[in-house]
Amino acid sequence: MPQAHLQVKILAHTPDPLSVIYASFRQCYHQGYVGDMWERLQNGEISTEKQAEFVRNIITSGHESPIEHVTFTFALSGVSRALTHQLVRHRIASYSQQSQRYVDAGGMEYILPPSIKRNPEILARYEDFMEEVGKAYHDIKTMLEEDGRGSLAKEDARMVLPQAAASNIVVTMNCRSLLNFFEHRCCTRAQWEIRDCANKMLLECRKVLPEIFKSAGAKCERLGYCPEGEKFCCGRYPVRHSDKA
Repeated sequence: MPQAHLQVKILAHTPDPLSVIYASFRQCYHQGYVGDMWERLQNGEISTEKQAEFVRNIITSGHESPIEHVTFTFALSGVSRALTHQLVRHRIASYSQQSQRYVDAGGMEYILPPSIKRNPEILARYEDFMEEVGKAYHDIKTMLEEDGRGSLAKEDARMVLPQAAASNIVVTMNCRSLLNFFEHRCCTRAQWEIRDCANKMLLECRKVLPEIFKSAGAKCERLGYCPEGEKFCCGRYPVRHSDKA
């Protein structure tokens, strides 16, 4: 069975995202109605630079809720079930995942961890197992079909599929949720696969909305120090020590 490879693509995002965020922030501090300001934003009377500076200054103060008005929808491919089990723990989001109940996994692709790939002996054992999984799935599904399960055979045969089984999923998050996601999953302590995925998602977000995502990433990027403590610090940033003696 073939190895799968990660793909990340933005399917859609809120149109004019910076202007939407700017207008949302302004409404919090503006006596008037920002709906009357929207045309000026659209025709360029309020420059992108001015909008970006205003947004950065307000976010620095700790006010972040207006960025929730902008969302990004991603299509992720070549990710393992192990990754998606971690991904869906980020609750302020929407997910639509390829179903193993309805989609035939007979030609299952799988994710290959780098630690296994670089060791020939472990790699051979891993690939042998994946082949056996594929055969077991095919045999069990076929026998269930012959036993009267028909098209429902897939929902029981899928029980033999491993966490390494490749999957496709559509994910929608707002900007605030994405910043939180990146803080946790771009960290070197995150599992390698979801960290790789998060870094690729972040690169795509920066292309669309650098004003919000330019300095996004692991929590240490924002704090300037490692919040994980001496035991788990990767060394990229210093650990902040308590002022108490």
